[in-house]
Amino acid sequence: RTQFPAAAESQKPSKKKAPECPILEKLNWLIHLHYIRKDYEACKAVIKEQLRETQGLCEYAIYVQALILRLEGNIQESLELFQTCAILSPQSVDNLKQVARSLFLLGKHKAAIEVYNEAARLNRKDWEICHNLGVCYMYLKQFHKAQDQLHSALQLNRQDLTYIMLGKIHLLEGDVDKAIEIYKKAVEFSPENTELHTTLGLLYLQLGVYQKAFEHLGNALTYDPTNYKAILAAGSMMQTHGDFDVALTKYRVVACAVPESPPLWNNIGMCFFGKKKYVAAISCLKRANYLAPFDWKILYNLGLVHLTMQQYASAFHFLSAAVNFQPKMGELYMLLAVALTNLEDTENAKKAYAEAARLDKCNPLVNLNYAVLLYNQGEKRAALAQYQEMEKKVTFLRDSSSLEFDSEMVEMAQKLGAALQVAEALVWTKPVKDPKAKHRTTSASKPAGLQQPLGSNQALGQAMSSAASYRKLPAGGGTTQLTKPPSLPLEPEPTEEASPAEASEQIREQW
Repeated sequence: RTQFPAAAESQKPSKKKAPECPILEKLNWLIHLHYIRKDYEACKAVIKEQLRETQGLCEYAIYVQALILRLEGNIQESLELFQTCAILSPQSVDNLKQVARSLFLLGKHKAAIEVYNEAARLNRKDWEICHNLGVCYMYLKQFHKAQDQLHSALQLNRQDLTYIMLGKIHLLEGDVDKAIEIYKKAVEFSPENTELHTTLGLLYLQLGVYQKAFEHLGNALTYDPTNYKAILAAGSMMQTHGDFDVALTKYRVVACAVPESPPLWNNIGMCFFGKKKYVAAISCLKRANYLAPFDWKILYNLGLVHLTMQQYASAFHFLSAAVNFQPKMGELYMLLAVALTNLEDTENAKKAYAEAARLDKCNPLVNLNYAVLLYNQGEKRAALAQYQEMEKKVTFLRDSSSLEFDSEMVEMAQKLGAALQVAEALVWTKPVKDPKAKHRTTSASKPAGLQQPLGSNQALGQAMSSAASYRKLPAGGGTTQLTKPPSLPLEPEPTEEASPAEASEQIREQW
């Protein structure tokens, strides 16, 4: 027998134990797993255990707990926890960004800027910091600084959201052309982004460039056939051109996606108004008014429909409410004066006409209706002054643009001119054909006035602000290491208006 020495077994290598993780970090993987699965209750239980074992010194556990608190709406508590993380790791840029974001959500924009600047000193090549600084400056109405920061962000990393915020700043400044240039660059960079196409189409629609508007809205619907904002905008364009049945077909699709949309029901109501189905129009407009009781455009339309139905008391109710929300629009005072005239309140009607003439410097119909009222009251001299003012406006409109005037307005002006014995100075020598898409509010006895229903492009303001709330997270690397969830680029609230000057210019169609 061959015998092996006993000492041979002792020469086998012994197995080494795996190194134990430090106690501060041993449950981080479980916290991360529960967080990304959105199992927040289990995550908070593990965080509580981890903080108890580490005596509150586990930075990652505190960080994730702060994220969960912010998701639950406890912004102030999350801010305090993020500040604790910043104390535990003062050189961490991500901790500072989260502190600044919580300050931004609390409305403390100046404090957020200070923290973002401190983070920028630690990392000057972070596009997210530049982007968020631009958003903070925008809320402080420091638009030039905001543009500088956003341009710096685009140089570091081109992102759709940065383009959208830059375009929004130009719209807030009232510079639609620069906003269009920004959105065109954004579409070139991201040609499949439906929000960008929709916003660009709406801007072209605002300028009256219908061909390009159709092109971009069509592109948006090509990539996303269920994009209700693009469908609503396309329907409003068809409604503007009098295709009410086609527009209603589009609106049926939108109603499935957003059944509680005030602009949708407003547009549907004005489609029925164009089809002379006034009871259905009032029903839809009242639903829109229920959903948005402070929207002056809906109140305007309700007043207009009631005027058409010769329900002057109801018209006065809605028009006076619209005047309270939009006190600087002359046409509202003119329609209010029409209702007061038919309610036989002549003195207040004169005051309303005088205010309308003071506010509206380009609509000749205001002066024509005012002149008719003054003539019927026997004040021929004052009526002649208003008639001459109307002639000046008509001459200016003829010289500056090729507008068509409504035949009823021309006929009434001719009759009034003959009655005032100024027939040799009439600005019209023959009636003009009535445009197809016009709607009149003239009663059987008195010329109430020509008004284009405010329903054609009601989707514009809503879609513009919705397009500004497009969300995109910063691109992350494909590493396998456990990392903190990134902070998000700042965005404005979706209820923010896109442009302060779009109230009357976007919606009204000139006649």
